[in-house]
Amino acid sequence: MSMENRAQVTTLSNGLRVISEEMPHVGTVSLGIWVASGSRAEQPEEHGIAHMLEHMAFKGTETRSARDIAEEIETAGGEINAATGVETTAYFARVLKDEVPRALDVLSDILRNPVYKEEDLGLERTVVLQEIAATRDNPEDVLFDTAQAVAFPEQPLGRPVLGTAQSVRKFRRENLVRFRETNYGAQRMILSAAGAVDHDMLVREAERLLADLPHDRAGAFAPPVYEGGYHAVHMPLEQSHVLIAFESPSSRDPDYYTGQVCAGLLGGGMSSRLFQEAREQRGLCYAIYAFCSGFSDTGLFGIHAAADAADVASLTDVITHELRKLAEDGPRGDEVERAKTNMKAGLLMSLESSATRAEFLARHLYIFGKPPEFEKLIERVESVDAPQVQAFVQRLLNARAPSCVHVGPRAEAPELRAIAEGSLKH
Repeated sequence: MSMENRAQVTTLSNGLRVISEEMPHVGTVSLGIWVASGSRAEQPEEHGIAHMLEHMAFKGTETRSARDIAEEIETAGGEINAATGVETTAYFARVLKDEVPRALDVLSDILRNPVYKEEDLGLERTVVLQEIAATRDNPEDVLFDTAQAVAFPEQPLGRPVLGTAQSVRKFRRENLVRFRETNYGAQRMILSAAGAVDHDMLVREAERLLADLPHDRAGAFAPPVYEGGYHAVHMPLEQSHVLIAFESPSSRDPDYYTGQVCAGLLGGGMSSRLFQEAREQRGLCYAIYAFCSGFSDTGLFGIHAAADAADVASLTDVITHELRKLAEDGPRGDEVERAKTNMKAGLLMSLESSATRAEFLARHLYIFGKPPEFEKLIERVESVDAPQVQAFVQRLLNARAPSCVHVGPRAEAPELRAIAEGSLKH
């Protein structure tokens, strides 16, 4: 894949930004509209409304029924979908290159002209309630939702994106209209496309369809307040799920890439420290991994594994031992190089997909306000060295209490409680 920076950015008069990148030898286009309005934009009484709004966008507009929306895209050989996250909601499609105007027309229509019929809201509420119920049956969903709540309690960043059954049942049409009017303005929107796309044509279509959107709906999220602690959730499972997470740098922080490299060498693959020690040497679990996730102003670095309830103490010992060893001795040079190589490969492989590329362009523009320069991204990864990784782990262990969660057949996990209370301090 070429590393040339071919992304182009144009800002419309109302503040909406258009970013695109042509990918040679690709015959389709992935495009979408990313709105900086996910669950973090919600007031307490609106919990889950960003996700409900996304669902309702596909239920019909002033000129298209729900069936019309689906048929128009699929008749063009394409697909359409949407996703709600903590900080953004995305509406996206993938179509043949000649069908970009049609796809953008449909995406613009569902954003600008949704009707939100009460009868449709009643039906979709049932669908979302089933979606929430499914997450309550999934121990990993319970684990991560709980960890987010422990890390950022009593604030939007700590609440499940889907909402709760209680909150979703209260939504009425006027709530959806008010949330959309408050948050869906041009300054919060990015139109991103990748593949066989012509930037000038995309801008012309955007001007035609989106230039009269109101521009004054831009706002900031409330600053995060990390707390951390311990929580156990009893579920009648065969395994116990364990998560230990620390507050870590935001996506904007240069140390974010240090965290990514650290997660890779600690628990990023079969050669990683945790996989080798917990699975290969001791047979304590089937899978174990580390992650470093970033938001615009904070992040979480964590380790997740599942094991027999009787092995939770041993598994926790392995995790804490490897963290302490990294903090005290630092990583070996070959570990750092291997993690960086895997990280670069993963980034480049993922960006061979036009859909991933379009999302990456939108996210980078949202976070940094400018298109990505891939050479500089690779340079930032390359610049991470062993002392930086060691210092990163030391800061994690000496910072505020980690967020420790246990989900499984045991009512308590004293090993995790001890970590949350400071037993890992370096």
